[in-house]
Amino acid sequence: MMELKPTQNVVLIGMPGVGKSTVGVLLAKATSRPFLDTDVYIQAKERRRLQSIIDAEGIEAFCALEERYVLMLACRGSVIATGGSVVYGGAAMRHLKSSGVVVHLDLALPDLERRVLNLDTRGVVMAIGQTLQTLFEERQPLYQRYADVTVDCAGLNHEEVVTRTLEILGERPDANSREDRHALL
Repeated sequence: MMELKPTQNVVLIGMPGVGKSTVGVLLAKATSRPFLDTDVYIQAKERRRLQSIIDAEGIEAFCALEERYVLMLACRGSVIATGGSVVYGGAAMRHLKSSGVVVHLDLALPDLERRVLNLDTRGVVMAIGQTLQTLFEERQPLYQRYADVTVDCAGLNHEEVVTRTLEILGERPDANSREDRHALL
């Protein structure tokens, strides 16, 4: 268990379909922290969907764009859900690590395959002909390299992943969160 400082960000990394965005929203609510989804941030800044950017400009250009936007982030004390490809940008990951704790949400490939059914349209950075398996094999070492902690999400729903993450980070849910209100009833 570690001690998370109020000014530190909680940065979620992991494969597409692991639940970074959903867990991020729930984690932000449970800890009364602001939430930022870098994929949504990029789409808002670019005024187009991730898949449109990838289709029009290619994977390398998208990764450079993603890294540029991540390097512009100056938030503190927030929960940040990143795109699965953020780990391709070393400068982006150093920036994220410098302001927070990087949490790798980990899930086995068969579980991801059941969850991710729209690889061609959801804005996933992957080469033509690449499969979810080869993407998983390529990215796992990067997630492990950059993670300060790893949360095994196997068999857990999103709320249970939040609870497990809070335990690992030594955080207590905010007294106004739904989880605590139910505990008090």
